[in-house]
Amino acid sequence: MFGYNGKVLRINLSDKTFKLEVLDIDKAKKYLGARGLGVKTLFDEVDPKIDPLSPDNKFIVATGPLTGTPVPTSGRFMVVTKSPLTGTIAIANSGGKWGAELKAAGYDMLIVEGKSDTPVYVNIVDDKVEFKDASNVWGKVVSETTTMLQNETDGKAKVLCIGPSGEKLSLIAAVMNDVDRAAGRGGVGAVMGSKNLKAIVVKGSGKVQLFDEEAVKKVASEKIGILRKDPVAGTGLPTYGSAVLVNIINENGIHPVRNFQEAYTENADMISGETLTKDCLVRKNPCYRCPIACGRWVKLDDGTECGGPEYETLWSFGSDCDVYDINAVNRANMLCNEYGLDTISAGATIAAAMELYQRGYIKDDELSADGVSLKWGDANAIVEWTKKMGEREGFGDKLAEGSYRLCSSYGAPELSMTVKKQELPAYDPRGCQGHGITYAVNNRGGCHIKGYMISPEILGYPEKLDRFSLEGKAAYARVFHDLTAVIDALGLCIFTTFGLGAQDFVDMYNAVVGGELHDVNSLMMAGDRIWTLEKLYNLAAGIDSKQDTLPKRLLEEEVPDGPSKGYVHKLDVLLPEYYSVRGWDENGIPTAETLKKLGLDEYIGK
Repeated sequence: MFGYNGKVLRINLSDKTFKLEVLDIDKAKKYLGARGLGVKTLFDEVDPKIDPLSPDNKFIVATGPLTGTPVPTSGRFMVVTKSPLTGTIAIANSGGKWGAELKAAGYDMLIVEGKSDTPVYVNIVDDKVEFKDASNVWGKVVSETTTMLQNETDGKAKVLCIGPSGEKLSLIAAVMNDVDRAAGRGGVGAVMGSKNLKAIVVKGSGKVQLFDEEAVKKVASEKIGILRKDPVAGTGLPTYGSAVLVNIINENGIHPVRNFQEAYTENADMISGETLTKDCLVRKNPCYRCPIACGRWVKLDDGTECGGPEYETLWSFGSDCDVYDINAVNRANMLCNEYGLDTISAGATIAAAMELYQRGYIKDDELSADGVSLKWGDANAIVEWTKKMGEREGFGDKLAEGSYRLCSSYGAPELSMTVKKQELPAYDPRGCQGHGITYAVNNRGGCHIKGYMISPEILGYPEKLDRFSLEGKAAYARVFHDLTAVIDALGLCIFTTFGLGAQDFVDMYNAVVGGELHDVNSLMMAGDRIWTLEKLYNLAAGIDSKQDTLPKRLLEEEVPDGPSKGYVHKLDVLLPEYYSVRGWDENGIPTAETLKKLGLDEYIGK
């Protein structure tokens, strides 16, 4: 067996047992791995209608067939579960080195079931699996947890864990690994917390078997060469990290300001990648086998060194809160990493709270006990509220539920910039119509990365599209959804699309796994199969197409100023087109013909 290890580790926390299962290789290949295999497993084993924080939910960690291999960006893995934030399927991706270590230990997937009666962590050393008391690290932040567990086990072990936010069941809690990497979205950290699972520590000594080592070396070298020559993957991202986008997105008038009330700011450069690099950068911090090295390690104004912010984080705590103090944003980002909070949801929830305050929904007396303001532009506020959110202390307890529940509690759900209750990222869809449709239909709620139409609409990959035009955008969005599902399932990074196309992923998969297993058409069909299965899970969970929408503001209020002035999002045109090109009916339900074509016959009529 090549690429795949052929082993699944099933862990039962209720009775502290585990068993080794043989990977269903036909299923794995049909759904590729990681994201696809995780989604299929969840659907097979977990009732879509269960309470996400009940012991009945399962916490699945899945690697891809290319995870841990010599091909570029092969450190990715997926966390798959039912989301406590959205009620949808949760598909959270992370990098770093933990995923490759799990693969080296011999496993393609972990399935965690039940609930421990006391805090516990799981220690995996190749085929040795131990349940260990986690009471000494319960309540500890992520960096402290990581150090303490490495000291208890092996200094070279890799640690996946939750911080206090996950323990306290914050609906925007992340799963952290390698200190500053996050499977961030959907509240997946709360699922670990609900099971009293503090961490999974892994040390592996194995090596992924390759079908043709020489062919893999050749194809890896070729793809790395392409990436290094690409202006974004080879220059922009390595030099400035994903923060290279701050000025680019702002100059196009789609950089949301003050909770999407505006879409352009004169102050963007103060929190840009250029400024971060000049004033704060210590070193690059690449993931496993990554030639792009977009990860940042930065220095705070007090000398503390820590993981640096992504573009979305600079925006959520920066422009979205009207804050342009880069040190404050860096500190808020560090606190999110330490407490285990999704930086997009955390910053965007503070921004929503600031608008609630601006409009008089939140009164000063509600904040007096905390002693922290909710005024636009307050740099101290974003830091202090992040702490209180992480601890679920004072008003921070409300923030920890995310912006949808916060705004709804004041009778103003329309001020929550969410899709399916998950906060939208750092791109205003009124000025990039194709990206807007990817927001609306995303299976995990508000998400940019599972269908990054910013590539063609702003950056010109694989071609430059008119960002205001509607023509062909639904079909283009579908391609991006399917391709991203493929990349996630293989165990690679989405940033490889800055340079690589579908054929490149076919080349890498076939070299590692063997023979001519896939061509472009069959690989893209696998992506379509994964996306469609996620949709079916959501439908079974009661998430119907009424939730395939955007916040009212983005549909009805024109962008007030800047390069996208005067635009709203034309979802009413794009949504029916998207359903049509997907082979779904007018209600957004996949047809029997489509399910049959994708090999999903078992779901026909269900």
